[in-house]
Amino acid sequence: MGTPFYAKQILNELSNHSWIEIVGVVTQPDKKSGRDMKLSQSDVKVLALEKEFKILQPEKLKNNSEIVNEIKKLKPDFLVVAAYGQILPKEILNIAPAINLHASILPKYRGASPIQEALLNGDLETGITAMLMNEGLDTGDILAISRIKLEKSYIPNQSSLTIELSIVASYLIIDVLANFHLIKPLSQHSADSSYCKKIEKIDGLVSFANCRELLNKSRAFNYWPSAYLNNGLKLITVAEGREGNFNEGEILEINEHYIEVGCKDMSIKIFSVQPPSKYLMNAKAYINGKRYKLLDIFK
Repeated sequence: MGTPFYAKQILNELSNHSWIEIVGVVTQPDKKSGRDMKLSQSDVKVLALEKEFKILQPEKLKNNSEIVNEIKKLKPDFLVVAAYGQILPKEILNIAPAINLHASILPKYRGASPIQEALLNGDLETGITAMLMNEGLDTGDILAISRIKLEKSYIPNQSSLTIELSIVASYLIIDVLANFHLIKPLSQHSADSSYCKKIEKIDGLVSFANCRELLNKSRAFNYWPSAYLNNGLKLITVAEGREGNFNEGEILEINEHYIEVGCKDMSIKIFSVQPPSKYLMNAKAYINGKRYKLLDIFK
């Protein structure tokens, strides 16, 4: 049970093991997207069609006896859940042990956006928790945890970290399924828990007042909604500059590859931007069009 790329990677790994039989795939219904509002299939559905798995796409799970009966007919030994997008009701949880692959080290970052939250907070460690699901929000007993370190010299963005964590999760679930009968589930300590909310567009708003926050948001929200200024300009590719006290938004350097802009506590290098309703462009091309020069305020 899953929907985005993260879940697709896990489904693909499960399908590569002959001792695992995938009796069905549950994913979100096709949704309209893009300017032409065409129906698009989830990443999981695309793979499931390719591999000719049975696909179920219920609009909702709660109070849906039809989908409960459909899953029961499949007689699964386990339900593997990864970023499905809906809470599983008790009727489905009672069908078979449901194992959720949550992209954080629980109980930290329960909820909808654990990958973004780790990047927003500048964490240097994250991972995957295989959890035996209950009716709470990521509160079930822990089956296994796989941790990864994030290096200060290279902190990934949301897209690259999602890819890395999806690979970690795909290996972890194989190990958990193979050794499930030997695993003693451990309860979570709720006192150590934190929750992360669903990301909204306003979360991407940044300024040059806080360089560290700008950098973290650019990494956490590179897929959507991006880090953007008050005028709607998206700062697509940025990197840490130098330490120092600078005027907010002051252009400190212009070269072929990036522009350097000052913040209160340090500077950042901006490589590419995207103006509202326009294509991605090199930062230098953007400031040339705006006729900015050294020591002007970038906005």
